[in-house]
Amino acid sequence: MPRMAAAAENAAVTATATGTGTATRAPYRVALVAFPGVRAFDVSVITEIWGPDRTDRGAPAFELRRTAADRTTAVPMRGGLALHPDRSLRWLDRADLVVVPGLDDHLTPAPAPVLAALRRAHARGTTVAALCAGAFTLAQAGLLDGRRAITHWRLTDLLRTRHPRVDVVPDALFVEDGNLWTAAGTAAGIDLCLHLVRLAHGAEAAAVIARSMVTAPFRTGTQAQFIDPPTPRTDRDADALAAVREHALRHLHEPLTVADLAARAGMSPRTFARHFTATTGTTPLRWLLDQRVAAAQKLLERTDLPMPEVARRAGFGSEVTMRQHFASRLATSPRAYRAAFGSSPIAP
Repeated sequence: MPRMAAAAENAAVTATATGTGTATRAPYRVALVAFPGVRAFDVSVITEIWGPDRTDRGAPAFELRRTAADRTTAVPMRGGLALHPDRSLRWLDRADLVVVPGLDDHLTPAPAPVLAALRRAHARGTTVAALCAGAFTLAQAGLLDGRRAITHWRLTDLLRTRHPRVDVVPDALFVEDGNLWTAAGTAAGIDLCLHLVRLAHGAEAAAVIARSMVTAPFRTGTQAQFIDPPTPRTDRDADALAAVREHALRHLHEPLTVADLAARAGMSPRTFARHFTATTGTTPLRWLLDQRVAAAQKLLERTDLPMPEVARRAGFGSEVTMRQHFASRLATSPRAYRAAFGSSPIAP
């Protein structure tokens, strides 16, 4: 099943008999897999994304459970912290999503029951994700053999050496292969978690959670932009690029070009593209297209505007062009996206 189609199915409305004949969404069940050595930061990220009840702000209902081989024993973490499981690993049989935190020591062996539970979950078709060095846990389970995966840029060579059957990607923020997701270091775990929310519940749901966390709903680029210190540049250039991005976001409906943006920054197109890529980790054109897709997603979710008008307001020019970019980036069509994630229309 295509990735977005599976996500839409996971987010399907489950009807319940009520006096008003309305329907409610079954909580989306997320299993956090814990064992000694997991990173407190990643546990906190998972808990912050899927733990709080934000349904009053339009976010979906989640059921997050902390699972471990022994639910009666606290799982120790660095810094004197401890995680208290509330479910055993058997709960993975009910989960819609399984998330493995990273490790303080990336070579920490996972307990055999954890590896077996992860294999069973993946065999059932459940989405399994690992943050940072959690990729080593999936590799221990044999789930990444012959598959693409990513981890923190400092650990990519070690992952490749320890698990030579894994196709290690050096510079992505997160990677999916066979319903297995892995993320680069630390903050990339937030990126992946929000992306998983976006796939299962739509861009607006991810945006609600991101706003509450005071973070961006998505970042463009790769972790290559973080490997070496950025090239120093003047404050004027940084301010100019920020102003250009803000201008572009306010005028997405216009036929903006890279040359237009470069002129607004007072740079030649080549210089502008070089500085823009060094700052954001992506090219101006790709960044612009990403913003257009995001704008179209929001319009499809929150309005009943006809497709040609959505395409115009997002700056695609035509429905055909918008459909092509949805296919390449989201593996779905605008109409299918609206059918899966559209809500009651509001005034555009």
